[in-house]
Amino acid sequence: MIKNSTLTVFESARPMLMGLAYRLLGTVAEAEDVVQETYLSWSTAKHAEIVNPDAWLTTVCTRKALDFLKSARKKRESYVGMWLPEPLHTASEDNPEDRIELAESLTMAFLLVMERLGPKEKAAFLLREVFSSSYEEVADILEISPASCRKLVSRAKANVQQASQCYVAPAEKQAVMVHAFQSALETGQTDKLSQLLAADVALISDGGGKVNAIPEPLVGLEQVLGFIRKAISPATRSGRAWIMELNACLSLVTVDGSGITTTFAFAYDAEMKVNAIYAQRNPDKLTAIH
Repeated sequence: MIKNSTLTVFESARPMLMGLAYRLLGTVAEAEDVVQETYLSWSTAKHAEIVNPDAWLTTVCTRKALDFLKSARKKRESYVGMWLPEPLHTASEDNPEDRIELAESLTMAFLLVMERLGPKEKAAFLLREVFSSSYEEVADILEISPASCRKLVSRAKANVQQASQCYVAPAEKQAVMVHAFQSALETGQTDKLSQLLAADVALISDGGGKVNAIPEPLVGLEQVLGFIRKAISPATRSGRAWIMELNACLSLVTVDGSGITTTFAFAYDAEMKVNAIYAQRNPDKLTAIH
């Protein structure tokens, strides 16, 4: 009975732990490893001595994720080409208030902004601003003073505000954009799509050195549209494409005979035009999409 009770406590916390670990690490596989290690620690802990199980689990998960993050950053230094977060399937039945908060902190654009922060800065910002932990709770988790924690969060917020151009477009705007992009891939015609893209739109592609991908961002409306017409459309036209919610936003997924080839995610500017297209092509990062 006790074992069942402790398992229930962990399972109820699992979605939050997974969300925290994924936002810290940017990959589903590593986040799952962190959550599994957190469970192993929980399963052998002295539960009678734990006053607040949720706080205990959050602390252990955060610290294990930070350990993973140190090794992950070393790997990314030798990563072939551009690195993008692993797409996360997010369609669910959450209430609208939860969905807004989820969308703001799970978009590809936001996760890439998070990559600009140091590990503890990232953890402090997420715990405080996304998961609403108190400064004292965050300080305990990171093993720093509350004053140092406030400085860390303040510095992270300033960096995020300076670097961030993240806007969550209304669902109807997203639908128009994704359908226009799908039509452009199927026909090679980009006139309608061009009206939805910002003049400084960028196309970023992650192949992980395993499949073809552009080595540097393509920037500018004509360059991006030209690449869609001459390269992406011919390469995908023989397969299929469908719309899916990934990272709390509508995305386009392309498939050929061997399976999923690319996920396309979109970032929006203040005018609700797309200012970035993220093409995830690394097959290792597409295994969780189905």
